Amino acid sequence: MNPTRICLGLLIALPLAATTVRIIQTNSAGDDVSIIDPGTNKVVGTIHGIEVNHGAAAAPDGSRYYISNEGERTLDVVDQKSLKVTRSIPLSGHPNNIAISKDGKRVYISIAVAPGAVDVVDTTSLEKVKTIPVKGAVHNTYVTPDGKFVVSGSIASKTITVIDQKTEEPVWSLTMDQGIRPMAFATNPDGSTKWIFAQLSGFNGFAVVDFATHKEVNRIKNPDLPAGKSPYLVGGSESHGMAVTADGKTLIVNSRLNSQIYSYSLPDLKLIGSADVGRSPDWVTLTPDGKTAYVACAASNYVSVVDIKTMKEFTRIPVGQVPKRNITAVTP
Repeated sequence: MNPTRICLGLLIALPLAATTVRIIQTNSAGDDVSIIDPGTNKVVGTIHGIEVNHGAAAAPDGSRYYISNEGERTLDVVDQKSLKVTRSIPLSGHPNNIAISKDGKRVYISIAVAPGAVDVVDTTSLEKVKTIPVKGAVHNTYVTPDGKFVVSGSIASKTITVIDQKTEEPVWSLTMDQGIRPMAFATNPDGSTKWIFAQLSGFNGFAVVDFATHKEVNRIKNPDLPAGKSPYLVGGSESHGMAVTADGKTLIVNSRLNSQIYSYSLPDLKLIGSADVGRSPDWVTLTPDGKTAYVACAASNYVSVVDIKTMKEFTRIPVGQVPKRNITAVTP
């Protein structure tokens, strides 16, 4: 028998490797992080011992989670299998949200104290290797979809700072009229960044910043509440948390004020749907197929799960105290 045919037959018979998807939900008023299985919509694991946990990131190979620890001013490294903290890396100041490079070699941490910085942690040495100065204490840090830039936003200085990921030096910035809250990104056909969507302090909606010209080109206000429904006015920005589906066709936007999320079509930014969720929706992450939104409801202590096509909440997942940031982690 032809040995080539035998090898091909063996390859065909082998099952394709499955991936595991998890929603990592930080709980800002406690020391625990909830791990949600989107297949069952149940909490299937808990990371303990990270005081006032804020931001989360996952290694591309699925081996680790990284969590910012506000209580200890560290970046905590968590083993994905045991869910135990294996290392706590000291930072230059009090951290907020974090992001990871596409190759998983760097974690970028928002330093939320003056004068403002983004710390850089090398994931091989597990040490802080650089502090990038930026204008104003940093609330959120992102890596653009193409992996070429790190983008930070400051509430205090009202400034977006764009950092070249290779050189880890700022290349441009934009100061706006209100503090910079969460951000998301739209891409061009070649994958490069087209727009930054930026939520702003005191505004129930978002601004649109053209990445090429570094200018605001649009501002979209979320709908007003219908008659008879009261706004939720306790703490935080009026609109906080947003995400773009993997196909780039839909933008999901939280409204803390309205206890709702909204869907906008891309690129025309037309309102196409809304869903009632728990109180104070503070962050949102999407499944890789773009079908489901997981909305962290900080004042309800649960995650609202919303079908994006119908824009209907179909279940609620109890988690820890004051859930805020969440991410979608995919383990190969």
